[in-house]
Amino acid sequence: MTEPVIELEDLSLTLGEGASSVHVLKGISLSVEAGQSTAIVGPSGSGKSTLLMVIAGLERVDSGTIRVGGTMLNGLSEDAIAAFRGRTIGIVFQSFHLIPNMTALENVAVPLELAGHRDPFGAAEAELAAVGLSDRLTHYPGELSGGEQQRVAIARALAPRPAILIADEPTGNLDQATGRQIADLLFAKAEERGTSLVLVTHDPSLAARCARQVSMRSGRIETAALETAVPA
Repeated sequence: MTEPVIELEDLSLTLGEGASSVHVLKGISLSVEAGQSTAIVGPSGSGKSTLLMVIAGLERVDSGTIRVGGTMLNGLSEDAIAAFRGRTIGIVFQSFHLIPNMTALENVAVPLELAGHRDPFGAAEAELAAVGLSDRLTHYPGELSGGEQQRVAIARALAPRPAILIADEPTGNLDQATGRQIADLLFAKAEERGTSLVLVTHDPSLAARCARQVSMRSGRIETAALETAVPA
């Protein structure tokens, strides 16, 4: 049996202090197999997005162990985690998070430049072509539709060839038709590259396309059973 690409054991995290503190994650344990698609579902405030940020090393836990891609994140410096994330994890956000004064090509090239890629702009151009944006290379985010911006974000996330792709409500800011196109693209690229996909969504139809659904409530995992993914 292969080693899980994500292993979380007994994670606990409280945000804020004193009377305003919130116990966001409560004894979270979860394993994700390499190449598996996993949806994290549950009501607002259940800790779904925080769990994604913990997996990405963007949020530190109070206790518990985090192993991602065979690397123990506990105790690593911020610089070490950032370098690890750049190599191993691609992130797609609901609100795109593109740099507004950079073109689509420049936005995708940035993580490649930071990783020391020998041809960041050539690779970025190829990634944008792979998501159907060959004719939008020199456009700025403000000149792109929401769907096009999310395609740029997906190209940026996939450009360093990460083992894990995490997506936080990737279709949340899009209309239904555009959202379906973006979902099709995410699943197709993850399958094509053997990438583990972990996404947070409120959309039952999107969650049903994953091989597994993890249900959260009040900072705890209620169920984490394997599902039979519904075809697109």
